[in-house]
Amino acid sequence: MIRTELDAAGITDPALRAAYRRCRQIAAEHGRTYFLATRLLAPDQRPAVHALYGFARHADDILDDLDPALDVPARADRLQRLSDRFFAGGDHRDEPVLAAADDTGRRYGIPADLFEDFLASMRMDLTITDYPDRAALNHYMRGSAEVIGLQMLPVLGTVVPTDDAAPYAAALGRAFQLTNFLRDVDEDLRRGRVYLPADELAAHGVDRELLMWCHDHQCTDARVRAALAAQHDVTRDIYRFAADGIAMLQPRSRPCVTTALTLYSEILDCIESSDFSVFGRRATVGTTRRLQVAGGGLLRSWRARLARPEYRKSGAA
Repeated sequence: MIRTELDAAGITDPALRAAYRRCRQIAAEHGRTYFLATRLLAPDQRPAVHALYGFARHADDILDDLDPALDVPARADRLQRLSDRFFAGGDHRDEPVLAAADDTGRRYGIPADLFEDFLASMRMDLTITDYPDRAALNHYMRGSAEVIGLQMLPVLGTVVPTDDAAPYAAALGRAFQLTNFLRDVDEDLRRGRVYLPADELAAHGVDRELLMWCHDHQCTDARVRAALAAQHDVTRDIYRFAADGIAMLQPRSRPCVTTALTLYSEILDCIESSDFSVFGRRATVGTTRRLQVAGGGLLRSWRARLARPEYRKSGAA
């Protein structure tokens, strides 16, 4: 299957093919819902999407590596070296993830500042553990989430000017990350982080101390439940806005994005149905449901490609 994808994408260099294979492996191992959704893309689109995921995961792993020997300066140094190597150019033959991401950026004309913004947000994670308000959190998510949607746009292709579709792509990235923040409140606390606006939590009588009490006792205080419900509603509204952008994508890309949106938004359903019991458990969409949604998307994807066989590497150079 991977050979078919690389051939369809016109990737012939042996070293680059190996680099893209590595990114595909990373996506398959660490992004179950993400990887499942990419199966609905046309073969020529998949390597680029895997490369973008691989790059993001590579940087994220520097932050979340649990090795106690890695203090903040050591992690900062690793991120800086990653950034320096990536933007220095060259073939990156000794760093497969960078090689594939750089090749994807060149093929699809992805602006370098989207990668720069992403790495800037990763650096924020080294020292910032709380966000005072929505504006501060949105600033962080600009680089950590919105740019991922914007990087994807040239790969997915649009039927409108890219600038028209960009706000919806950015919003979808933001909705996905807000969903993760709600689902992973407990896990993030273990890392000393709170990715929820402090002023909005405070409106419900919630602060870090109360969140830590919930973490320690593995239960959800009524005030925390109310605060999480409010965050849930904000995230729902962002999904509704982002959904309007799907019709702006090329028809062959819509089933993939629709599937990803459906499955991620159903994580919100799981959180809500658990009465926001996010401490000591992690909301997930069951395998049967994921396969059901993906199966419907696969049928729509095939139909779109059969109806428009002229679609090829839209956006590729």
